[in-house]
Amino acid sequence: MEQLFVIFRKLVKETDTSFLRYKHADINWNNRMIGLTGPRGVGKTTLILQHIKKNLNPADTLYVTTEDFYFADNRLLHLAEAFAKRGGKNLFIDEIHKYQDWSKELKLIFDYHPDLKVVFTGSSVLDLKKGSSDLSRRAVMYYMQGLSFREYLELFHQITTSAYSLDEILNHKVELPEVEHPLPLFEDYLKTGYYPFALDDDFEIRLQQVVNQTLETDIPMYAGMNMATGRKLKQLLSIVAHSVPFKPNMTKIAASLSSSRNNIADYCLFIEEAGMIAQLRNTTGGIRGLGKVDKIYLDNTNLIYNLASKNVNTGNVRETFFFNQLRAKHDIIMSPVADFLVDNYTFEIGGKNKGMRQIQEVENAFVVKDDIEHGFLNTIPLWQFGFLY
Repeated sequence: MEQLFVIFRKLVKETDTSFLRYKHADINWNNRMIGLTGPRGVGKTTLILQHIKKNLNPADTLYVTTEDFYFADNRLLHLAEAFAKRGGKNLFIDEIHKYQDWSKELKLIFDYHPDLKVVFTGSSVLDLKKGSSDLSRRAVMYYMQGLSFREYLELFHQITTSAYSLDEILNHKVELPEVEHPLPLFEDYLKTGYYPFALDDDFEIRLQQVVNQTLETDIPMYAGMNMATGRKLKQLLSIVAHSVPFKPNMTKIAASLSSSRNNIADYCLFIEEAGMIAQLRNTTGGIRGLGKVDKIYLDNTNLIYNLASKNVNTGNVRETFFFNQLRAKHDIIMSPVADFLVDNYTFEIGGKNKGMRQIQEVENAFVVKDDIEHGFLNTIPLWQFGFLY
């Protein structure tokens, strides 16, 4: 156990706290048990280490990852018990889904140690949700997605600005005084700005590794699939990546994957839960509601440029960005007359020459245009929707 403290203190010492993800302010850190989920590579580990460094006493705090060899011979429950006896107050557990019977032991820790606060993270959203149903009365769950355009500007270019509500964006309140021409920066963000690890070298290779680990290891291992099914998931993602955008025909997909038609919807849900795709549905209930799927997009624009570099469709990139950024704070569903319906607003997405014809008879309707710097009336620049979080 002493070695765990040594590793923990080294990690905290090396953690940079100059930039905090949006989710840090959203979390109520006073809860006794907190779960933080999200796709691989969006910065969950960094966020909790930053919180420890900025707000907690390292003397009564411990961070561990279940990938540590310590857990080959020791139970998480016993660690929590020993830590609590030493006066421990805050236990942070990373990669919780890689620990067998994690939800059962978290429940016991919650019940046996009322003075101990627990924060756990995990990359496999699918399995976490399966387990978190057992923790519904104990753990408060939060989901974190990748960088917004606003966060990208701060992390990559040290350009700091506030987040704006949807109503503020629609009323042309967005201000970016430090940047005279935002479009070149926006273009860079679309290609390499969604994942914080793009600051490091070999971003394209690293992103491919994230995709491969998610589809070949995370989903098959925690959803009880074999490796052959994992390969089908990669094939399915490839089909989505090379479509513009993808309107699902389950029968054709099943034939191309040599799989049962009934399995395809489940495969899509698994990949969506893992943060690789996003499904646009025709009814409310969140992005993972029960409505019929109208279109399937890759989760974010970085994946488009990485997985479909020879087949990048500008219209698909625009819609993917809008869908990705809006869903962080709003329910977004298909519109019967345009591209998207968000709350009571209708949105049609296009380039700078996009006309008003489709929405001219629709109330609360807006044209969202790429390749323009400033908005007017019901025309809003696409890049400004990157300031919602």
